Amino acid sequence: MEGNPTIMRRSALAAVAAIGSASLLVAGCSKADDNKDDNNSKSAGANAATKDVVNVSTKKGGTVTYEYSDVPDSFDPGNTYYAYMYNLSRLYARPLMTFKPAAGEKGNELVPDLAASAGVPSDGGKTWTYKIRPGLKYQDGTPITSKDVKYAVERSNFARDVLSLGPNYFQQFLAGGDKYKGPYKDKSAKGLKSIETPDDTTVVFKLNRAFQEFDYLVASPQTAPVPQSKDKGIDYVKSIVSSGSYKFQSYDDGKQAVLVRNENWDAKTDPLRKQYPDKIVVNLKVNAETIDKDVQAGDAIDLGGTGVQAATQAQVVNSAEKKANTDNTYGGRLVYMAINTKVKPFDKVECRKAVQYAIDKVSVQTAEGGPIRGDIASTVLPPDIPGYQKSDVFATSGNKGDAAKAKEQLKACGKSSIKTNISARSDRPQEIDAATAIINSLKKVGIDASLKQYPSGKYFTDYAGVPKFTEKQNLGLIMMQWGADWPSGYGFLQQILNGKAISQSGNTNLSQFDNKDVNSLLGKAIGTEDKTARDALYTEIDKKTMDEAVLVPLTYFKVLLYRPTTYTNLVSTAAFSGQYDYLNIGSTKK
Repeated sequence: MEGNPTIMRRSALAAVAAIGSASLLVAGCSKADDNKDDNNSKSAGANAATKDVVNVSTKKGGTVTYEYSDVPDSFDPGNTYYAYMYNLSRLYARPLMTFKPAAGEKGNELVPDLAASAGVPSDGGKTWTYKIRPGLKYQDGTPITSKDVKYAVERSNFARDVLSLGPNYFQQFLAGGDKYKGPYKDKSAKGLKSIETPDDTTVVFKLNRAFQEFDYLVASPQTAPVPQSKDKGIDYVKSIVSSGSYKFQSYDDGKQAVLVRNENWDAKTDPLRKQYPDKIVVNLKVNAETIDKDVQAGDAIDLGGTGVQAATQAQVVNSAEKKANTDNTYGGRLVYMAINTKVKPFDKVECRKAVQYAIDKVSVQTAEGGPIRGDIASTVLPPDIPGYQKSDVFATSGNKGDAAKAKEQLKACGKSSIKTNISARSDRPQEIDAATAIINSLKKVGIDASLKQYPSGKYFTDYAGVPKFTEKQNLGLIMMQWGADWPSGYGFLQQILNGKAISQSGNTNLSQFDNKDVNSLLGKAIGTEDKTARDALYTEIDKKTMDEAVLVPLTYFKVLLYRPTTYTNLVSTAAFSGQYDYLNIGSTKK
């Protein structure tokens, strides 16, 4: 998941059947003063939200405002792949499973959402059966059925020419998924035969191989129900039908979305959501520095959850009062640079190794904001993902690069110099700064890289995620940040390393890495029931990938969030890259 999607650490697969309000609102680090209407309440202290819920409150009313510096890939739950949108979408789209609203790694625990309980596996993990809760309704009062879940998966995974932004796990793993053309082309009433709905509350997934982590897969918003009669393909985003506690009041593409309470949501069918604010406003295209000011003033939450800007960071960490309102935690993400194996001369491993040795990672870490923003990385898997094992295949003294070794590899590649381009997202200043630091390192060894900037909202659909575009534009190097789709080695590695994950738009395997050994190991791992053996396979995949030098690990990402004191029930969750869990945030403002 970029940014994802946030994202990652150890977690029990066992699900909790139900969570009462006490699960979210117990032993909070601080309690909101429901009578106050300002942001002068006493801080809970630095990192408080990484340990427990801060500003616990059951107060209803007010408005919660989110701000984002660009536009999301999509509000459509079946057509998004950013961690913050997975997080936000749960307010209006209920997947079969989701993550428990809890601090830190406790937030990795899977719990039933639309489903009444965790999936029941059979046939060695090749068949998974879910029962959805009774009495569920859409915003218009019509009942939600298992057929709507089936349709949601079909539209999100099997119509890649229409909805290409989300992952395609279901397409890869469902029996017959390689032949099914999707609901927009296949007009038959049966749809994909390997998703069965024997009655209105049962959905059965039949897989082409064992998948021991399938409960995690159905926690994606792609399993949130969609009524086929209301689907408008790519334009469904303009009139999303809510199954959650909030519904869209208005949607102004690229500018703003406003959500209000869904009156047909029933708390009796939903042990997770509390429906605290009257209204939720999402403002887009807001200047990043403005967002920082609004967050500190208690007027907004940074939707992207990537943390404060560099200038703000200095102000915050040097003020004891402001620092007490921050949460600094691992985001379960890797900041890296993909080396495009389809752009010459990076089709040769020696040229890729030259890049690996050339980069001064300390300068990159500094450009990103220093150690508070992440530790220097040397593996594909971050330390908080199962399968991580400390290793440094391309070690250099002090992590500052080795020009001599880089030139040696260039010579082995048959080159004395290389001209290429490097991409970064135009609305992410720290990513641009990191790319600039890389450019300076590469220049010292004869690799001339020119910076190309593209907006986040179109980065994967139009630019870096379009293989033909990258090859045509000589994008040999691509800046990237990645978090696990779920907290396991497979959840982290699959979409960035498996050759089958390469797509012609919305691609996240930016290296276009298609290695038969890695592909085979990924398949073997997900079918392995024993967790220790499975994690050992993830370690092996990491090593093989680094030996091929297809991506340059830069830093193990850490986020520095500023905690607005006027918002309640704030908790930083590992399930969404350290972001605050957006499910039950409230406001002390009227």
